[in-house]
Formats: sequence, structure tokens, C-alpha cells
Amino acid sequence: MERSVEVLSQIDMIVGPKGKRRWPEALKAWIVAETLVAGATVNAVARRYDMRPNRVSEWRRLARTSKLVLPAVPAAFGFAPIFVYQDPVPEPTSIATALDVILGEVTLRLDAATPAVRIAEIVRALNAAG
Repeated sequence: MERSVEVLSQIDMIVGPKGKRRWPEALKAWIVAETLVAGATVNAVARRYDMRPNRVSEWRRLARTSKLVLPAVPAAFGFAPIFVYQDPVPEPTSIATALDVILGEVTLRLDAATPAVRIAEIVRALNAAG
């Protein structure tokens, strides 16, 4: 889930001197938003963040009562498949030279070698503009 990793790199949880974790509001909101994606469960999301499901459910109650503001989560939010191969790695059947980023009516063609971080920046900028 690359999208979460990018977001979490900016708003990490804080571990106190006694090991107690404190969750910033933005991170709580993101975790709750993840539970609202089709097919996601509170248990699975809680497990991903190494926390108890009842804590996530508590934050969901806060969101329902407007005490926790959720980020906008696109309807087409999803995961990309990852394939792990043992040696030898199979040869690709074709090599892409371009990558199309399609957001609504906007199509942007990028070089296939464009770094993922740059693509994420471009998508964020397009979302902010639209």
C-alpha cells in the first residue's frame, strides 16, 4: 500500500518514553479513512498498524460525530498487485516506455522511468487543482 506509506512518512505516530504510542489527529483520520474503503475491515486495518480494533472503532465513532475530520479518499482507491519470483526472474514480455496517469478528464503521459515519488507528487498536485 504505497499510498499509505507516503502519507505516513509525513505524519508518524509518536512513541513516548515509556513506550506509550500517541497518534496524531491526521494519522487517526487516515487510518479511519482506510476502514471506509470497499472490502476493508476494521480488524485488517488495525492489524496493519499493530493496534487493537477497538481503538480504530473508537476513532470511527469520533469521525461519525464530526470530532475527527477525515481526509478525502478517492473512490478508485486500490492496491497494485506485487509479484515475487524466485531466481531466475522471468523476462518481461514487453517493456513500457511511457506511463499514462489518468485523473478524470486529464491524461498525463510520463516516461516509464519516472520515479514513483515524482508520480505521487504529480497526482497530489492534480488532485489539489481539481
